[in-house]
Amino acid sequence: MKIGNYTKVPYRRSLSLQPRTFKLFSSKEPVLITKHKRTTGNERVFSILIPTWNNLAYLQNCISAIRKNSSYRHQLIIHVNEGKDGTLDWIEQQPDIDYTYSRENVGICFALNAGRELVSTSYMVYLNDDMYVCPRWDEYLFDEIKKVGHPYFFLSSTAIEPAPGNPCTIFHDYGRDIASFREDDLLREYAALEKGDWQGSTWPPNVVHTSIWDLVGGYSIEFSPGFYSDPDFSMKLWQAGVRLFKGVSKSRAYHFVSKSTHRLPRRKQYYTFLAKWGITSSTLTSHYLRRGQPFDEELSEAAIPAAVRLKNLLKRWISK
Repeated sequence: MKIGNYTKVPYRRSLSLQPRTFKLFSSKEPVLITKHKRTTGNERVFSILIPTWNNLAYLQNCISAIRKNSSYRHQLIIHVNEGKDGTLDWIEQQPDIDYTYSRENVGICFALNAGRELVSTSYMVYLNDDMYVCPRWDEYLFDEIKKVGHPYFFLSSTAIEPAPGNPCTIFHDYGRDIASFREDDLLREYAALEKGDWQGSTWPPNVVHTSIWDLVGGYSIEFSPGFYSDPDFSMKLWQAGVRLFKGVSKSRAYHFVSKSTHRLPRRKQYYTFLAKWGITSSTLTSHYLRRGQPFDEELSEAAIPAAVRLKNLLKRWISK
């Protein structure tokens, strides 16, 4: 179906062979989130959503980088989980930041969905609080968006990380915590680090059109506090017809890696994903999104090898 100058792909049914059930994350108390909209203006480009959980030093570093390394003005929306380390007091003193707040840690999914209610731009960026965006990060993303020409896309910046092993990132150690962070070295060298555009945008920093976020219903709370919520969101985008999942090499951010999630117990969201979609998350990332492979073109329909289909079938049977 043609809409304007792009083609909308019809919604596709879930890949599960039969209806599945999964156990929802359940908070002990009602999820209570307050919302505080303090900024105005129509000239901003992105709405940047950053959930944080008692991580003030990293959050300050993250926001400082956005303020000094962005080419455009943006709306900042922070979700404060607990904030007992001084985060809430500090945020309240920043008049250029909108925020949501929960007395308890409600996790990524509730936080991002609550932040959506404050969004005032056409593009939503999800950023971790332990990330430091490099100069012109937003300019390169926005240039890519303008080239696409329609809202059915999911783009990521390219992360620079101090540990190897992720095919989507650049391995280079500029510090593993704030105390050892070598900001000057990063700013001098980041643009020269070799990495091309890549397939399979899933992780932050990422950007999606606000209308597409709404179309798929944001982040799914059954993955609370957040494990496997990123591939689930990508699968929902795939179901809605998105086929452009692109990692933009020039747009870069340093990532200290899991400064909040390591404090959380691992739940069984792996099986939640399997039950919901009928495939493992690795099947999605490897065979649908081709995550980490060099970018060549928009993705086509996935060809799943027979052995992988059998593996998914067995895992579904075992997980019952």
